Amino acid sequence: MADFLEMESRDGIRMTWNVWPSSKIESSKCVIPLAAVYSPLRTAPEMPVLPYPPLRCKSCLCILNPYSRVDYTAKIWLCPFCYQRNHFPQHYAMINESNVPAELFPQYTTIEYAISGDRASNPNPVFLFVLDTCVIEEELGYVKSALRQAITLLPENALVGLITFGTQVHVHELGFADLFKTYVFRGSKEISKEQILDQLGLTGPRPGFPKGATVGGMPGAGALNGITAGGINRFLLAASDCEYTLNSLLDELQRDQWPVGANSRAMRCTGMALSVAAGLLGACVPGTGARILALVGGPCTEGPGMIVSKDLSEPVRSHKDLDKDAAPHYHKAIKFYDSLAKQLVNQGHVLDLFACALDQVGVAEMKVAVERTGGLVVLAESFGHSVFKDSFKRIFEAGNQSLGLSFNGTFEINCSKDVKIQGIIGPCSSLEKKGPSCADIVIGQGNTTSWKMCGLDKNTSLTVFFDVAPSERSSSALQAANQQLFIQFLTHYQHSDGQMRLRVTTITRTWVEGSATTEELVAGFDQETAAVVMARQASFKMETESLMQQDG
Repeated sequence: MADFLEMESRDGIRMTWNVWPSSKIESSKCVIPLAAVYSPLRTAPEMPVLPYPPLRCKSCLCILNPYSRVDYTAKIWLCPFCYQRNHFPQHYAMINESNVPAELFPQYTTIEYAISGDRASNPNPVFLFVLDTCVIEEELGYVKSALRQAITLLPENALVGLITFGTQVHVHELGFADLFKTYVFRGSKEISKEQILDQLGLTGPRPGFPKGATVGGMPGAGALNGITAGGINRFLLAASDCEYTLNSLLDELQRDQWPVGANSRAMRCTGMALSVAAGLLGACVPGTGARILALVGGPCTEGPGMIVSKDLSEPVRSHKDLDKDAAPHYHKAIKFYDSLAKQLVNQGHVLDLFACALDQVGVAEMKVAVERTGGLVVLAESFGHSVFKDSFKRIFEAGNQSLGLSFNGTFEINCSKDVKIQGIIGPCSSLEKKGPSCADIVIGQGNTTSWKMCGLDKNTSLTVFFDVAPSERSSSALQAANQQLFIQFLTHYQHSDGQMRLRVTTITRTWVEGSATTEELVAGFDQETAAVVMARQASFKMETESLMQQDG
């Protein structure tokens, strides 16, 4: 157990089996799957961050690691994954047995590379607040207070935007402090991303903005995605530049003014508001770390994503209704949020949901968009409850209390040729990058060696399932020299300070031959990890199989 904990503290990984059966037949007898629980951004105080790009194998693109064999005289390194001989580039000319680069130190099996060196040129994090105004005056006051506190905690370079919604969606322009300007969208009608951008005036040049305007305080940013810097700054502005404007907007913000009948629910267009938010971010900051923070106080009652009608005589769907497929709006809402999830994943953006109400708000329908983007969900009975207040504050806190929120990540796995990847269960979405390492049997997000992780933090963990390829290893002449397998995890992400980084974790495990080595297998069995893996797999099966039954 001490060895398992030591490996976890160093590499952020625990495996069900730390000694692997060498054949597919023997692995099928293990019952517990060959799996790993990996935390890509686990805090590692002793891990160095190297200020230069990684060195990759020219054949399999794996990165130089402590398990690579090095010929210091010839300046050649042998890739442990494909056995390709690679020459060191010129800037490695001074290496020798007593002058070893950090990536070859045996204790640095996990290491990070700073991809972009100049922090001034790094993209700024973006926070777009989407606020429900169909709440009572007291609740709205609590939300305003939480937002004011959040603005003071945001990094000065962070870009901020504000959207409010009720019966209609209001996109607030922050670029002019002297005159508040709002773009209004009808909540009952679903419109395309192009129509949203056209109504916001983001589809072409607009008069009145000087050349050389800045994006988030970065001069020379020019046009982005065909949109001028001035156009972006109308809706997304650095926190330090728009703090007064935002506070003034919050002071004047009122409850939704649309009248609500005695036997009716408030007309709340949550889905339309999130669609507008996704379209705005997709146009202004595609491929840059951004979070949509939705603060919702009740169920969506009109437009896309509706879960219940305005008529109070229609009850909100229950678990029993979902089991019996008796929820009239469920499948249409699921289809909408599934489409929204794909859009957000493609853009690299996160959806966080803060649902504070005594009634249901539709988390069952919305969860697909939150899960696939790696977002957070907080449930409370009121915006004045300490659960909401403390959780909302933690997102923006720095120092020891920081969650270590990172953005726009890509996760890749490389492994030895006899190891196959079945898939991943966790907050990620497949990039459909198929390769020889993909297994025939799929668990979770499979048939790929690369995944998108729009949002991740130091507590994010993934469960990766592996399989043993059917091969002739046991009769191979290389058996004695090839007793180890290698797996490399690559996490490319935008750090909370805006810097682009690549974290590389390389691990090795041992093959054991034949059925006479049961003791070795048992000695390498991690029962705590096995319990976690089986629980996650069971939970995933229950959710997916119930959805398949409903669709059937």
